[in-house]
Amino acid sequence: MFTLFKGNSIINFIINSMFFKIFLLFSTIIFSSTAYSKNAPDTFADVASKVMPAVVNISTTQFVEERKRRNIPNMPRGGPLDELFRDFFEQFEERSPGNDSEKENRSKRRRASSLGSGFIIDSSGLIVTNNHVIDEADEISIVLSDNSILKAEIIGRDPKVDLALLKVKTDKPLPSISWGNSDEMRVGDWSVAIGNPFGIGVTVTAGIISARSRRLNNGSAYDDFIQTDAAINRGNSGGPLINMQGEVIGVNTAIFSPTGASVGIGFASPSNLAKSVIEDLKEFGRTRRGWLGVKIQTVDKDVADSLGLEDVSGALVAEVMRDSPAEISGIQSGDVILKFDGKKISEMRELPLIVAETDIDKTVKVDIWRDGKNKILNVEIGELEEEILTSDADSSTKKSKSVNNQEIKSLGITVVELNPQIREKYQLPEEVETGLLILEVDPESDASEKGIRRGEVIVEIQQKEVKTVEDVLSNISIARDKKRSTVLLRIQTGNGFRLVPIKINEE
Repeated sequence: MFTLFKGNSIINFIINSMFFKIFLLFSTIIFSSTAYSKNAPDTFADVASKVMPAVVNISTTQFVEERKRRNIPNMPRGGPLDELFRDFFEQFEERSPGNDSEKENRSKRRRASSLGSGFIIDSSGLIVTNNHVIDEADEISIVLSDNSILKAEIIGRDPKVDLALLKVKTDKPLPSISWGNSDEMRVGDWSVAIGNPFGIGVTVTAGIISARSRRLNNGSAYDDFIQTDAAINRGNSGGPLINMQGEVIGVNTAIFSPTGASVGIGFASPSNLAKSVIEDLKEFGRTRRGWLGVKIQTVDKDVADSLGLEDVSGALVAEVMRDSPAEISGIQSGDVILKFDGKKISEMRELPLIVAETDIDKTVKVDIWRDGKNKILNVEIGELEEEILTSDADSSTKKSKSVNNQEIKSLGITVVELNPQIREKYQLPEEVETGLLILEVDPESDASEKGIRRGEVIVEIQQKEVKTVEDVLSNISIARDKKRSTVLLRIQTGNGFRLVPIKINEE
């Protein structure tokens, strides 16, 4: 403690205490200022100047055939007789003299152009952009930073993740930019977007990473976007999102905007995903994705309770495709995939991305939950083919004896065991071999709330095959003995299979 004044010890203590508090306050301010200046750059000029030479403008042209009419009066456009005169003169032109060559020359090509962005990843002339920037283009022109224009060809493209790889011929090395590690980016980190908004030229905007692993609900299983508030507008598509080291951590792809202009919600494909896709496009001209061969569902609280899982995580296997890596390795419907190749599956949607990025023919360990315990299986990953969508079921038939309709009050449903007569009466497909046909669903039951409908077939309960009503009742009894409030049903519908957790009613 510093002594500023001599005399009364109480006065000295008060004064010195106040001095110490002031000292701490100024120290905190100075430290905070230093920390802020260390993390918040005074300027983005250095990183921008490093990257801008490698960012290109992309101009695409699509040729549209437009008929050139002969001997047609200069009629005013948009009048009430416009459609009538156009049809008349088009028919007149078709019947007019002249050979096919002359008639072909009467048509002309109209250019429909669009603009976008891209960036050079190799000095030999390899350029990354979005697939939607060059989709259906007849000609692609690349405008370099020195305003020179080069024609580009498409090496490969992947519509599922909206990426494309282009190539230009050049007699000199081009400036390029390197990939960064998108997994290292945290929410709140600085990000810089560079592109060609509205075709006005290369533009730099800055912001932070607003969120990770965003999905745009566009139907793709491979959505995993970085969200940024750096201004991204029309024409920025295909440009790089970079970190403060001047490395690409994303490919600017989409914006959320009610007006079409930036409102601070932009999305970029993460560099780690983009890099693997681009490497495939470069080597094979297409993307090679890993294939497991399962249809999956979300694990919610009811599913976890029905299977005895402590954590609400993983991916629930609803269906296993025939002759798939999953079937060969022994994965079954009703299994919960907890880990894949050492990576924890916290949410169902993580699994398709992890599988897709796994090397073809690689053998990985898959941790599953089955029958109340963990099990590890070895799976050799296959290659996803576009035509692999559904599995074929065995069409052999088995006969079972006829029984009367029976109500399962604990589930709120009325069922009947399958046999040839029942299948014929209700026109069930031949592949529906055994199970319980649902005839009625109590509208007040959890089954009704979960979307179970008349005409669907229960094929499993608690991961056990169902052939009789007794199979269902015995498994409900076992679940009650284990203090579980739900059971998991595997339901066959017209569109395949799904797994539905149903609460057990008190009888």
